[in-house]
Amino acid sequence: MSSEKGAAKVQDAGPIPLDFLPGLKQNAKTDVVSGFVLFLIALPLSLGIAIASGAPPIAGVIAGFVGGILGSLLGGSYITINGAAAGLIAIVFGAVQAMGVMPDGTVDIAVGFKYALAVGVVCGGLQIVMGLAKLGKLTNMFPLNVVHGMLAGIGIIIMAKQIHPLLGVSFSGKMIPTIAAIPSSFANMVTPVAMIGAISLGMMIVWPYLGKIGKLMPAPMAVILVTVPLGQMLNIDSKFLVQVPLDFSASFQGPDWGMIGTGVFWKFVVTYTLVASLESLLTAAAMDQMDPWKRRSDMNRELVSKGATNALSSFIGGLPMIAEVVRSSANIMNGARTRWSNFFHGLFLFLAVALIPGVLNMIPVAALAGMLVFIGFRLAHPKEFIHAAHIGKEEVIYMVVTAVIVVSVDLLWGVIIGFVLAVVTNAVRGVRSIKAEAIVEEQGDQVTLKLKGAHGFINFVSMRGQMDKIPTGKKLTIDYSGVNYIDHTVNERFHLFNGEYALTGGSVTDVGKEGLKPTSHSDVSALVRG
Repeated sequence: MSSEKGAAKVQDAGPIPLDFLPGLKQNAKTDVVSGFVLFLIALPLSLGIAIASGAPPIAGVIAGFVGGILGSLLGGSYITINGAAAGLIAIVFGAVQAMGVMPDGTVDIAVGFKYALAVGVVCGGLQIVMGLAKLGKLTNMFPLNVVHGMLAGIGIIIMAKQIHPLLGVSFSGKMIPTIAAIPSSFANMVTPVAMIGAISLGMMIVWPYLGKIGKLMPAPMAVILVTVPLGQMLNIDSKFLVQVPLDFSASFQGPDWGMIGTGVFWKFVVTYTLVASLESLLTAAAMDQMDPWKRRSDMNRELVSKGATNALSSFIGGLPMIAEVVRSSANIMNGARTRWSNFFHGLFLFLAVALIPGVLNMIPVAALAGMLVFIGFRLAHPKEFIHAAHIGKEEVIYMVVTAVIVVSVDLLWGVIIGFVLAVVTNAVRGVRSIKAEAIVEEQGDQVTLKLKGAHGFINFVSMRGQMDKIPTGKKLTIDYSGVNYIDHTVNERFHLFNGEYALTGGSVTDVGKEGLKPTSHSDVSALVRG
């Protein structure tokens, strides 16, 4: 939506306040409706994400209503939606499996999940500290295609793990055996369950192409409306259905701190904190681009908000959460204006589990698995690798190496090795300092930012600090003639800055970019899917 259309909507409806609390009355019509639509999307996905994470199904819904209600009160972004996300499945599942190992070598997922809750509380505390320390610029120093590779690896993991419950087969193990066991699961599928899973996956694929029919309701809710009665007709066993407590008070459980002194505990604290913070900040940045009123998120407040909601959610038995990009995009497309839409989405989730748990227990697990297989494919879509290859060989190498290690070894190691590979490549290209070379010259209404030397993601935090000090509303020229190398991430960040600066009433002209590597300018908004 263009800013002109956005401005017209503001004029028609009255001014939208910069803070949301006074805006309920003016914006209730749009925000309540959007919140309800998001609830329809979030409810089945929250249940499915929790099951895929090795957690009780209710844990995903707890994350949704805590993130919606508390997150709307504290958040630094105006239109993002908080909740359990597919991007955290691999991390939570890994934590549950690693910390749930019993003395006889078996895995008790109930025990592992309580340890994982303790990890989530600590992660939340660290995010609060990061926000207070003003580390909201975290995304500015991370290579974009390492993040693409991380998400692609997560997508492959989700698909491989969810194919088994989609077919009605129970399987749990490390990643390579999980992939190797897929043919066996096809051979031993439970036919009625597999039918439901296939219908779910098929509906998720075709729903966006159904035109007006597809716009009547979100695809996840359409899947539930079809597969719940089908499951009853086929009389599938209750072990293939969602199980949430009928007594709402039994939905909650506390963390177990017994492993806080171990290395594996802190490994997952680091992984949780890194990925949850990075995805949330990237989503907030992407939604700022889509916001019709072009409001800018307070990234430090976002970190504090995510920390508080993650700590509370984990303390009472919920999954960790992020600002989720697909639900946030749907929020904008459904006309939401303020954070109240996030609040109402959380409120409706709370009412659902409190008032109709019996209905939720009629949802087939295979239907949720079908949705997640679709989301996993979107995260690991081949076009993402093709896009990286078009940018350059270095970028596709970052992405492929990160994805392969995430799948075959470990998510944290995948991100670390991808990051180190990008740092080494930057160093070879001449980026050997965390301080970027740039000079700002101002003459009346004219401002020139002269860049020199090599610019990579590793020194962009320094560069961004200088950019933020440029006077607004001027005729800005960015002179690249002194640059001998600029990487894809920095190229993308400068493109986003140009758009931000124009919103201040100024203009930006780029000179001297001939010969520098081109970029597609679509990466931030495409980074987090599902």
